[in-house]
Amino acid sequence: MSTTKKLRLGPLPKTESVKLTFACPTSLKADLDRYAALHGQTYGEVVDAATLIPHMLGAFMMRDRGFKQRAASGRLDAGR
Repeated sequence: MSTTKKLRLGPLPKTESVKLTFACPTSLKADLDRYAALHGQTYGEVVDAATLIPHMLGAFMMRDRGFKQRAASGRLDAGR
């Protein structure tokens, strides 16, 4: 493991997955690719942007107070 400062998105856990396809701006894809390269350098494991995206989204959702409050109160309706 590198001695550089750790990234907000730490080492990736092993999980089951479902394939999801989405479109994003080319500038975001370039940033994701750069982040993936930095993540690989930091943690010594090569990953690509597609591998990082679910973990980034999960981390984002877990820090969203409004989402967590609604989820805890049962006020989340899928698809709405």
